[in-house]
Amino acid sequence: MKMKWMAAAVLAAGLAMPAAASAEMERPADFEGISYGFEDFDRGLISSSKLFTYDSGLTFEYPDAVRGIYLTGHSAGGAKFEQLVDLVDKTDLNAMVVDIKDDFGYMTYEPAPDSPLAEMGIGQPYIKDPRAMLERLEEKKIYPIARIVVFKDTVLAEKRPELSYTDGGKVWKNGRGEAFVSPFLKEVWDHNVQIAIEAAKMGFKEVQFDYVRFPEGFEKRADTLGYTFGEYENSELDPVQRRVQAVTDFVAYAKEQLEPYGVDVSVDIFGYSATLPEAPGIGQNFSKISENVDVISSMIYPSHWTSYFGIAKPDLEPYKLVAEYAKVENEKLAELKDPPVSRPWLQDFTASWLGSGNYLKYGKAEVEAQIKALNDSGIDEFLLWNAGNRYTAGVDYTP
Repeated sequence: MKMKWMAAAVLAAGLAMPAAASAEMERPADFEGISYGFEDFDRGLISSSKLFTYDSGLTFEYPDAVRGIYLTGHSAGGAKFEQLVDLVDKTDLNAMVVDIKDDFGYMTYEPAPDSPLAEMGIGQPYIKDPRAMLERLEEKKIYPIARIVVFKDTVLAEKRPELSYTDGGKVWKNGRGEAFVSPFLKEVWDHNVQIAIEAAKMGFKEVQFDYVRFPEGFEKRADTLGYTFGEYENSELDPVQRRVQAVTDFVAYAKEQLEPYGVDVSVDIFGYSATLPEAPGIGQNFSKISENVDVISSMIYPSHWTSYFGIAKPDLEPYKLVAEYAKVENEKLAELKDPPVSRPWLQDFTASWLGSGNYLKYGKAEVEAQIKALNDSGIDEFLLWNAGNRYTAGVDYTP
């Protein structure tokens, strides 16, 4: 993709020049009379050049294969943080996914007063000193990934109902009391990209976008809820493809905006999205999203499947479920010219809500079975999900 030299020069100046030096520069008296020549410049060259890449001052090497765990803002900023650092340090784990914008829409730290995000009023003091947290991860060689929940955003929806969906004049919420904002709206994109840029400047080496989708079951409400289509108002695509286009466009836009900051971009996606041409209600097309990211992270918890692969009770057969899913994903990714890294989310929790006889108490054997199924399928990376950040002890993470 091409960009004009002038834009590149402005970008380089903004990233490479100290603020104090920039402030001291005087505007030439005959500024209006200066003319510039424009030449096409290759964006790929710019994004790979140190001159045009932001340097946070922290150094993290990409591991042999990312093997990570998830941390809430409370865990990352509280007493549990050191326990989890110790877990990673003493095992073959090597990465942490840390909430930077959580499932409600709050940022998990308070932005600096001069940050454009400060005036939003969405910062929370969960992580008192995110830079110190990252320096600790640097010390322990733990690869840091910033999780940003995108379109599930109750806080923004309530502050700005026009960015959300309304029902009877009120912000619509799902059965769990959660509100969403619209993937059709560029203002929503920019809000999340700005948070991602701040995470990259802070020192995170990867930004992971979650809830990159419309609400579940949206196809049943699309004609009754109030919302605007933004730049997609005059789209000639059918409703399903219009949703797919909006979600895919956001991912591509975010990736492009983050290029100067030297971070990888990953997206969490429903596992079943890989088994369909696209998920019709939520706008996720596995292949189209995969074409625009560095890493794709399908959520393939055995507990969350029905008898999709002919497995009557998937939670009881973690190895088989993951192995069957991996076959489908491998086929999908093999069709792409430049496929992303596959790094699925695995289950390290017990799904007791499935009822007696339908679930296992997940522990060492069940976690290892999922990892082995991935490894046997040629997938070496994974992330472990436990909402309370209580991970099974004694697991062999490279079985």
